[in-house]
Amino acid sequence: MRVITGAARGRRLITPEGLSVRPTTDAVKESVFSIIQFSIEGRRFLDAFAGSGQMGIEALSRGAKYACFVDNSRESVSVIKKNLALTGLSERAGVFMSDTLSFMKNTGEAFDTVFLDPPYSKGLLQQALTLAAGITNRGGYIICEHPADEFMPDYVGDFRLKKTYKYGKIRISVYTQEEAY
Repeated sequence: MRVITGAARGRRLITPEGLSVRPTTDAVKESVFSIIQFSIEGRRFLDAFAGSGQMGIEALSRGAKYACFVDNSRESVSVIKKNLALTGLSERAGVFMSDTLSFMKNTGEAFDTVFLDPPYSKGLLQQALTLAAGITNRGGYIICEHPADEFMPDYVGDFRLKKTYKYGKIRISVYTQEEAY
């Protein structure tokens, strides 16, 4: 796993040990950042259920103003901090060891892009999606990575499912606000 482009391009990232983390493939990561490529620089990015932190680190490498990383695993939080140090991007990051749903309910922060990739088959994505709609800035994006056979609602709050992309067993669903069209 590596940073694809930007200030930390080519840097290899550490991943937590074991099967508890399922890193986003480079092909899916490249696709996500192609979708939002003109909406990263100077913006705020939330990497929810962050795992290794690779999505938020990619956003920072591409010019995001700030990335927030949330994961409830002590090991993942440690790995995220190491990866931020390896890439030299720690100054523009916040790392929180917390249950992601609790964090999203209680944060006073708002984000321009929220990336959701919770553990599969635990019912977390639908809950997180609803909460994300309340903390995503006007004109922002909510991006969900989920199993290809899991279909997402057409609307959540003021956000509409703009498009879905399928990559083998993975699907990416992108939400934007109605007026953002």
